[in-house]
Amino acid sequence: MTDTQIIEVIQSELENKKFGVTEQILEIHNPIFIGDKIQIENIIRNENKIRVYIPIENEKFYLTFYINSKNKEILGIETDPYISIYFKATSEELNEKDLSNFTNLKITKSWNKGDKQGKNGIYKFSCVIIEPNQKPNDFYSKITELIDELKRDKIGIQKLIEKANGYIQVVMEFHNGNGMIGGPNLTEKIIKSLSDLNLSIDFDLYISGNEYKS
Repeated sequence: MTDTQIIEVIQSELENKKFGVTEQILEIHNPIFIGDKIQIENIIRNENKIRVYIPIENEKFYLTFYINSKNKEILGIETDPYISIYFKATSEELNEKDLSNFTNLKITKSWNKGDKQGKNGIYKFSCVIIEPNQKPNDFYSKITELIDELKRDKIGIQKLIEKANGYIQVVMEFHNGNGMIGGPNLTEKIIKSLSDLNLSIDFDLYISGNEYKS
């Protein structure tokens, strides 16, 4: 199933509203279009099932379509949270370069103590962030990908934990559609991997958006 076919299936549903949840969502939020085509943030293909993430105007969470690629039919529609999972190391003594030199992994984002933070703030510590996957995906896939990346330089990560404040940060923003947001699940495998890397994990969970009208 091509990207063009996926867009056609999704836009047909947004126009005809065969699923009740489509009408519910469109009553309270607007999926983002580029011109006359729906914007897609990520497409994940797994055998005959496709998961499609669509951004929503002024929100971080996504409208997600689940599609059977074999018969090109929608299996389900729901809102999925924005998820960012990354390794973060901070220090008030070491600078950005010092922190980066501890590891050979790609640094996604960094700053120095004293750099500007937003319009009026100033960072009170230096920081490096490693986030291999910034595209929308589910919690298990994203944390597994990060752990696999960190395992590639276990020695370097251990140094960042010892010499700085190194840990895994999880940020999730859910749609507050009906007041039930659920939450992530730490499997035995994930817990063991965190233990093997001597890593702690911190969760920041948020809710946003409008409630369903019916």
